[in-house]
Amino acid sequence: MTLKFGLLGCGRIGQVHARSIKALDGATVVAVADALPEAANALAEATGAEVRGVDAILAASDIDAVVIGTPTDSHFDQILGAAKAGKAIFCEKPVDMSVDNIRACVDVVEKAGVTFLTGFNRRFDPNFASLRARIRDGAIGAVELVTITSRDPAPPPVSYIARSGGLFRDMMIHDFDMARFLMGEEFVRLHAVGAALVDPAIGEAGDVDTAAVILTTASGRICQISNSRRAAYGYDQRIEVHGALGMLRAENQLETTVELATDAGFRRDPAQHFFLQRYEAAYLAEMRAFVEAVTSGTQADPGLMDGLQAQILADAATHSRETGLPVDLPAA
Repeated sequence: MTLKFGLLGCGRIGQVHARSIKALDGATVVAVADALPEAANALAEATGAEVRGVDAILAASDIDAVVIGTPTDSHFDQILGAAKAGKAIFCEKPVDMSVDNIRACVDVVEKAGVTFLTGFNRRFDPNFASLRARIRDGAIGAVELVTITSRDPAPPPVSYIARSGGLFRDMMIHDFDMARFLMGEEFVRLHAVGAALVDPAIGEAGDVDTAAVILTTASGRICQISNSRRAAYGYDQRIEVHGALGMLRAENQLETTVELATDAGFRRDPAQHFFLQRYEAAYLAEMRAFVEAVTSGTQADPGLMDGLQAQILADAATHSRETGLPVDLPAA
């Protein structure tokens, strides 16, 4: 069986997913759609697909699954349309800026019985996946403290910030999902702080570019997350998990593994520059997992409820930062 895809959104992330599909046996891109004709035409040429409208792709009988990589404010309608048409859905994060809308999507997707994967690609990073597997195997005993560091090399344009939903919903949402993935226990309390230290224009737009969050579980386990929109040394992606029997750590991926040692000291290369390079293997593994879930008729992981849980945490962090107060977290 060859799984036939329709790609909604032909920008940077749509191109990433198109390359992943092309690299997999048993999957092909049939049609693409984008609000910008030049973007759609370029990706259609690269994949050998047709350019169609979004509605035409959702209604098409020759398409089994859709990848939703359009702006977040279009996800809700596209998810509902795809589910009602019986198509499997791969949706980039965040699923929607509204928790209520995500809950409505859960109802429709469950009734339709279609496979749904929320695009938290970092779960599929070989290093992070190995770290989590070792936690589950008991390598460090009971988890006590998770520390997640995520820093971009440079901030995005302020025009992007205005539409992003803010750092907690746009950037840290990946880390909220990773925290749940590693901890294995839901969080019940959250406290967030943030400031605009990198670019004053980000603060003027109502957002922050530097932030930290503390999350706790009912049993008292703790997770610390720190984000920054600036890292002079590359794309900073590190995780440390401390447990009763020891510690697990996943370090940055550097440009090379070469180290220079002289009488001046030791010197290594910078971290890989950005997410397209750092998570290339993760994107491919993520798409492979989705294709396998669809062809086997099983649900994908992370699913729609994972997208809902991460959005609840992002909303709570936004509120905590604005009020300066900790937030008790509601159940999904």
